Order: sequence, then C-alpha cells, then structure tokens
Amino acid sequence: MNPIAIRLLNQQLAAPQFSDPAEVIGLLGAMQAQEYRLMRWAVEMRTKKPSAKAFKKAFDSGEIVRLHLMRGTWQLVVKEDYWWMLDLCAPKAIAVTKGWMHSNKIDIHDEEYLKIRKILAQTAADKRSVTKEDFVQALAEKDITMDDHRLSYHIRMGEFTGTLCSGDLQPMKATYALAESKVGPRKTIYRDEALMRLAKKYFQSRQPATLEDFVWWSGLGINDCRKGIELLGDYLHLEKWKRREFYLTDDCRTRGFRKGQYLLIPPYDEYLIGYKRRDLVLSPELKHKAHNNSGIFQPIIAKDGVICGNWKPFSDKMEIDFFLGEHDEEEVWKAWRDYIIFK
Repeated sequence: MNPIAIRLLNQQLAAPQFSDPAEVIGLLGAMQAQEYRLMRWAVEMRTKKPSAKAFKKAFDSGEIVRLHLMRGTWQLVVKEDYWWMLDLCAPKAIAVTKGWMHSNKIDIHDEEYLKIRKILAQTAADKRSVTKEDFVQALAEKDITMDDHRLSYHIRMGEFTGTLCSGDLQPMKATYALAESKVGPRKTIYRDEALMRLAKKYFQSRQPATLEDFVWWSGLGINDCRKGIELLGDYLHLEKWKRREFYLTDDCRTRGFRKGQYLLIPPYDEYLIGYKRRDLVLSPELKHKAHNNSGIFQPIIAKDGVICGNWKPFSDKMEIDFFLGEHDEEEVWKAWRDYIIFK
C-alpha cells in the first residue's frame, strides 16, 4: 500500500475527477473553510480546471454553504447535506462553543439568545445577504449594543440552530443569509443513516484513515464514530501499514498518481486538518512549519504528497521557502502558474 498516493487520489489532489466545485465538497462531506479567501482555492484545486467564477456561482446559488459546524469551526458543505449534517454535528459543536464562551467569561442566557436571533433572522430575511456590520446596525436601531466577540457568538449560535448560513460571496468579508431561504426547508433523516453517510464520506475521500482520525475530524464521540463504521459493513476493510490499522473502501482509487507533482496547499486544508495524526506526510520535527499548537495553520507545499515547504498566496510574485529535499523549479513554477490563473 502507498498511503500517500492513495490519499492524494481520493482527496482529488491527484487526477481530479470533477469539474463542479459542489461535487468535490459533496464527496468530501465537509471542508474546512477558516480562511475566507483561500477556501475557494482549497476546493477548486481539486477540480479538473480550477475556476474562481465556478466557485462563486455555486456559492451564491446556495449549492455550496459555509457555516460553523464540526468542532465549532468553519466548514463548507453542499446544500443536500446541510440539514442532516447540522442535526448530527450541532449539539456537540454547541457544547464546544459554550466551553469557549465560559473560558472567555461570556455568559448568554436563553432569553437573550432568542431576542437577538429574532433580530438577526429578520435582518437576513429583509436584505437577503448581510454582513456583520448590517447586524450591528439592526441591533443599534433597537438600542442594543454589544462587543464584536459577543455578537460573533450570537451569529455562531444562529448557524448551529439552522437560522443563519452564508450569504453571497464577497472578496474579503463573510456574509450571512436566512438558511431556509438559501438552502430550502429543513429536511431530517434518522440518526443512524446520518452516521453512516458521514462515515462513508469521510473514508471515501480521506482514505487510508483511522478511527482516531475520523473521531478528530467529525468532532463526534468515539461510540458514534464506531457505529457509523459498523453500519457501512463490508464496504470498509482494515489494512495494516507500519503497525497501524487504516480503513479503506472497496471502491478506493489507486490509479492516476504521478511522481514529481507539486501542490500549493492553503492553510487549514483537509490534506492535513482532516487527520488526527499527520506524520504520514509531515515529519513531527517539522510540524511547526505547517501549524502551531493553537490550531493556526500555514500555507504549505507538498511534493508527491510530502510536506516540504511554505508559500505566500497573497504575494504578487512566487515566494517559496523549502525546508525539505531537492526541488524542480520548473514544476514548482507550473503549480504557481495554475494558482495565479485561478486567482
């Protein structure tokens, strides 16, 4: 087994199969979207022909939705998965978020939640796509003021309850919309079905991966994760590699990988953040080059899937800093050219 090549293929980072950005997200289930500007590249670099216009069209139409979801962090999901993923993941995400609030000495009572949520929902309904500044103005009109931190928690709770989701795509600022207007009325499925779907999406797109990886990525409890795996039955099987047990699917992609490929990977990308252990592609002694212990991730470069350098995505010229191995400048330039054309 070549686990790195298999991950590249199944994450659509090598020989991508799709042209539509929504198909990529639908396969991966949910994609980390912490960096508002670079989440677009994270998706489009996994398509046959990266297109900023295609991403914006899918985002504005509601085919792609951004919200706080797994582990209380930003995710991209597709419209078809929005409601069942929210029902499955929001309770744990709410608990995590309330823990953060407690540590920041922020206490919000139910009465305040309901009052503010009603104002936020009405503002989003009236304007269709709104910014945080629009929410501030709407609250001020009702003689309500609060600091940015507190308002952010109100918005986040509005996302967890299925009231708010992303609005239209802007160059720099996040926007919000009424969820039912953006993605349609609430749809529910049985919890076991949701667990099975989530497990299938995870292992289908991130294999080979471990139970520990799935627990980390989903933010769910280990018993729920085990149940999702069990419900998939023979679709998943275990393979041992260097004394570790990895799950793979029966339809795992193994063909299409070519050596010499460089990838300019944005921060918070699923290639790293989708796994609890990242030593398969990133040496533990070099992990500080990719992320710190506070969860801040850096733009990284991979050669044949192995993390070997950093890059600056907001620079007008190619700025590369390699910290591992020898490199082919022409191939690196091709990767930068693809990014610039997309950008």
